[in-house]
Amino acid sequence: MMNIIKQLSWILMLLVAISACSPQEMDDYSLSKVPTITDDMVSFTQSVSPNSDNVITYTNTTDLPSDGVYAIRWDLGNGASGSRPTATGIYPFAGEYTVTLSIHSANGSVAKRSIVVNISENDFSLVDTPAYNNLTGGADNAEGKTWVFDQYNNFAAEVKAAGFNVNGHMGLGPQGSRSQEWWAAGPNEKADLEMYSSKFTFIQNGMQLIIEKDGNEGYGRVASSASVGGFNVHATSGDDAMFTYSGGEYTFSLEESGEYPVLTLSGNAYMGYYAGTQEYEIIYQTEEVMALRANNIVESQDWVFVYTLEELNVEAPPAPKTLKAVPLFEDFEGDEYLVFSQDDMGGAAKSAVIGNPVPLPINESLNVFRYWKSNGFYSNLSFTAPNYKFDLTTQNKIRVKVFIPSFNDYSTENAVAGDWIANKKLLPQLAIKLQDSDHPAPWESQTEIVKANLEMDKWLELEFDFSGVAGREDYDRIVIQFGAEGHAGSGFFYLDDFEFGE
Repeated sequence: MMNIIKQLSWILMLLVAISACSPQEMDDYSLSKVPTITDDMVSFTQSVSPNSDNVITYTNTTDLPSDGVYAIRWDLGNGASGSRPTATGIYPFAGEYTVTLSIHSANGSVAKRSIVVNISENDFSLVDTPAYNNLTGGADNAEGKTWVFDQYNNFAAEVKAAGFNVNGHMGLGPQGSRSQEWWAAGPNEKADLEMYSSKFTFIQNGMQLIIEKDGNEGYGRVASSASVGGFNVHATSGDDAMFTYSGGEYTFSLEESGEYPVLTLSGNAYMGYYAGTQEYEIIYQTEEVMALRANNIVESQDWVFVYTLEELNVEAPPAPKTLKAVPLFEDFEGDEYLVFSQDDMGGAAKSAVIGNPVPLPINESLNVFRYWKSNGFYSNLSFTAPNYKFDLTTQNKIRVKVFIPSFNDYSTENAVAGDWIANKKLLPQLAIKLQDSDHPAPWESQTEIVKANLEMDKWLELEFDFSGVAGREDYDRIVIQFGAEGHAGSGFFYLDDFEFGE
């Protein structure tokens, strides 16, 4: 039984890896009676192209028994391979190349024939094509071109505009569709993996491919990474396989006789995510963008990957925020509050919504916010609009009720942030600032209004009028700061009924 299972696995591998097995009559086929193919039975012809002596087409002429299942594999000696009855070798550079045809039988045996092809002269015209030049930068570019995943999807739309259903830097669709109809990765969606660190440098001289990456973790399909790719899979997650891989130095070839150029990689090279093949159709290509299609025969899928030059793989800036007049109000009642951020305010143990400690006019509400000005120099409470800028043309008033307790220490001189800080004491005051959260130093462009020397031990209602900066369109943050900044004095303050409106 185990022997039959192994032989069935072999058949699956052959059907997967090879799309051009010779037709066989299967009615009386028996795995236990697979005819043996020997080396002396393997034969093939070679035909030189009329356009160049450096382009040779090889055709399998092996007389295969009709009652067997076989798969063929070409090694063209130039880093290219093939699995069809014919294969075309392109040899731009003079030299000797060993061409091998292997016939794989279902019982695991392999028969081979090899010949040495001598190419006497260079023919650089074979690689002076748009496909080669876009991929490598041309023969004069000794360092080649380095490609990476378009991880932020900056160029997926460009590929889509060329007529392909592509929406991400990697994805899959039905076999033959050259699409990502079924799934497309969002920007930076695979950031938890090492695959975005992969760099693919193609050099035309010598048809070199150098793959560099961080770490030694490779990724691909569970269904084919081991069975077809030969990788040592050590973990899986859904349909994804993880295996040991750290890149290396390889060769590549381009076959341009079909509808799309076919890029073939040598050894165990693959373009960042193994999808059952080392042959990729270049379905879209410019000097800066490239989309590759991998025909995943094992799972009857098309995988489409989008790459760009390393220097162009940058995260797109966020969409500019639009101006909006969104009234804000917070009375700290109920279970949900405006999203205020605390900066150096002692955490929930010190700064939090609490019961009103002084329920007297003008504020007898149930809850208030207790604000702790810590010994940090710049303690503050802030609100930042999530996706818009403040329209201050009509909405430019901030109102709030405050309670300034007299029990704080307003007399001690404290440590300060620097010699530019003149005041060293905690002060009975409230400052409110408008800032631009996108500015790297938002305090440089802020507008601040300070209500100083506030009366203590009673509720006060304050209004901060920012109509004087109604023309500003960059503000999206409100900063609330009790006690003055820049010193290490600490104290409690209370606020309620925060309002930003007309």
